[in-house]
Amino acid sequence: MLDKQKLILESENAVTWIKKYVEENKSKGVVIGNSGGKDSATVIAMATKALGKEKVLTVAMPCNSNKEDLEDAKLVSNKFEVPFIEIDLAKIYNEYENTITRVIETNISDNSKTNIKPRLRMTTLYAIAQTMEYLVIGTGNLCEILVGYTTKWGDSAYDFNPIGNFTATEVLEIGKYLGVPDKILKKSPNDGLGMKTDEEKMGVTYKQIEKYIETGRTDDAAMKIIEKLNNSTQHKRKKVPIYTFERKKFLM
Repeated sequence: MLDKQKLILESENAVTWIKKYVEENKSKGVVIGNSGGKDSATVIAMATKALGKEKVLTVAMPCNSNKEDLEDAKLVSNKFEVPFIEIDLAKIYNEYENTITRVIETNISDNSKTNIKPRLRMTTLYAIAQTMEYLVIGTGNLCEILVGYTTKWGDSAYDFNPIGNFTATEVLEIGKYLGVPDKILKKSPNDGLGMKTDEEKMGVTYKQIEKYIETGRTDDAAMKIIEKLNNSTQHKRKKVPIYTFERKKFLM
């Protein structure tokens, strides 16, 4: 982990970067998916500091979700005095799943069911952002990105991400520095897509991933899982491949 002084410096640099990026892209503000977790809460704190509370729209999107997560999302928005809206996606999700199942005449896989939710959420955020001339800001940390603990075209889709180069512990410390409520910071990380915690789903702890990031090693069992996850999710971190051939170009 970065030492405290360096971490504070880089967090302040990230805040400045948010402001500059929004201004350069001539955007009126940012929209953030507010899950009630520490990552989104920390990004909300950073964006508010960078842009002012009137330019940060937070959106809770429950989808057959834990009710406590919605209360925590409201707590975060109230803490930083930013606009908050709730869009319940449960009915849309249920109808969407039922429609696909009926048309293809087979039940969709459990993984597909899980991934529909973050993709619906990102579609919602982009619909709002485009309407309001805002940018969608990402909330995934370095540990999650390394092992591919993201949904392609879901939570991994955004216009820019201020915490993607900070580990989970570093994000936690930034959250403390910026005043994220203790209740949020002490929650076990959970993507809200099931009963298990993030670490239970990944099969490794954030501490083990962070040790691997910092040293290239961790205990053998965890290292095997981390490297397997990293290798199998390379496609999530690469630019989408396009077949190319030689031709005259006037643009690009």
